[in-house]
Amino acid sequence: MTEKEQYITLGKSNILRLRIKTNEGVDTGEYLEFNLEDIELPLKYQELLNRDKKNREWLKKQMIIIDKREDVKGNQLLSKNEKDKIKAVQSFLKEEVDIYNMFLGENGVQKLLNGSELTWTSLIEINDIIEKQIAPYLDISMKNITEKIKEKYGQAENKEVLK
Repeated sequence: MTEKEQYITLGKSNILRLRIKTNEGVDTGEYLEFNLEDIELPLKYQELLNRDKKNREWLKKQMIIIDKREDVKGNQLLSKNEKDKIKAVQSFLKEEVDIYNMFLGENGVQKLLNGSELTWTSLIEINDIIEKQIAPYLDISMKNITEKIKEKYGQAENKEVLK
């Protein structure tokens, strides 16, 4: 008796792959990838927004605390308060990378920066990319998932639950 190989045919993939280009339009070879059927993706986006807000509040509080302290000038270029502000901003940016990578995927921020350091300007650009180029897909994805759930489980007795 001969063995006959059986195959499973996989369904359509709902993976969003966004390739990354430089300002000059050169493909970096990098991309961001999102599974649009991942029910946790909108939750990750919400977590990004919440953690980002808390991190910004933390930085604002640090700046207020530093500004209220008496400053000490030394023989160096920067005063103690100026150095502390720089350290606070560095901590803030480091935390922002972790926050955004939680949503964008491993090294997502680094891919978008194409080797550059994270700065205030690049942080604004990343926010803009997420808001204008990724978030709309999340909205469509959530509508599609909701519709699929309604189709599958939306019998008359369950319709109230899904509203």
